[in-house]
Amino acid sequence: MNSGVAITGMGIISALGNGVEANFNALIKAQDGICFPEMLKTKHTSLPVGEVKTLNLDFENKLQLADNRSYTRAALLGIIAAKEAIKSSGLNAKELLTTGFISGSSVGGMDATEKYYLEYESSDAHHQFIPAQHPGFTTNKISEHLNIKGFTTTISTACSSGANAIMLGARLIKAGELDRVIVGGTDCLTKFTLNGFNSLKILSEEKCKAFDDSRNGLNLGEGAAYLVLEAENLAKDKRIIGRVLGYGNANDAYHQTAASETGEGAYKAMKDALEVAGIGAENIDYINAHGTATRNNDLSETNAIKQLFTSVIPDLSSTKAFTGHTLAAAGALEAVFSILSLQNNLIFPNLNFSKPMKESGLLPITELQNKTVNYVLSNSFGFGGNCTSLIFSKNE
Repeated sequence: MNSGVAITGMGIISALGNGVEANFNALIKAQDGICFPEMLKTKHTSLPVGEVKTLNLDFENKLQLADNRSYTRAALLGIIAAKEAIKSSGLNAKELLTTGFISGSSVGGMDATEKYYLEYESSDAHHQFIPAQHPGFTTNKISEHLNIKGFTTTISTACSSGANAIMLGARLIKAGELDRVIVGGTDCLTKFTLNGFNSLKILSEEKCKAFDDSRNGLNLGEGAAYLVLEAENLAKDKRIIGRVLGYGNANDAYHQTAASETGEGAYKAMKDALEVAGIGAENIDYINAHGTATRNNDLSETNAIKQLFTSVIPDLSSTKAFTGHTLAAAGALEAVFSILSLQNNLIFPNLNFSKPMKESGLLPITELQNKTVNYVLSNSFGFGGNCTSLIFSKNE
């Protein structure tokens, strides 16, 4: 029987707050973190975002970084979340030396490169940020600060990056290539992403409402989250908070920025995750949906879910109305939310929903619900059709 890969620690920072406890409290109180941008200096001040209300300088001071700082916002968020995951797992400095690190990021340190690029030719004051344009720069800065010396790599598959990092880490442990690995993702708000998504006409000027018939776009967000995954021989004497039981990745190759209406990639990712987990569709208690609140994505995901769950659709909600869509970090944030669902036997609400889609009639959970939760399916679908589904389970 598939026992999955042990999860022994987790950490998170999002618009809901810094730390697992702060995020959980906001979820159970149905309090979102969506407001107008303050940290990000942009002319689009009327576009709601899920912003972490802490200045970079305050993060740097808290982390006691050296004066020659070259940490971008994504790296700072990543360090905060990863440190919490490490602490909750009880890892010591010696263990970190041999621990792997797989991090997802889409924009990397673009917040710094877009800020300083006009002065690069006239001054070398900020040349240290030129390499930050590459997402791997962010990963390296986090691992460098944490003194991680094991296998380190970056996943950059747009909005499925964090989920793919978790999947890769679990697969490497199952294959015997790694014994312990920290997996997740980090992304910060940037002018590039806000302007880019706005040019696609998929940003909402109000709080997003996934799966609602009047949905009109997403809210961008920022944050970071990481899990500590361990092989059985290392985790046997530890508190195991959950397991990565299944995973699947597929690509429908339909369009650069849109999912196929039939949801081919999403369907195959979910189907493959169930096969790896060794359970049937009827075992899933809760779907943490990708649910971005765009016209295309929600219909595509719904069609895929209806194709797979032919008898009864499990209880379902999207938590992006709490945090905003955090891009590469989304799958990692929602992995933490999935584990909180398992730990507390709760299903978190799909905020702002009022009217079902006329094409499907899908009804997400709109209020906090108490229910025995043994298996959670979490979806993360990225640009280019890169679709990833993860299945988390209790430690049984």
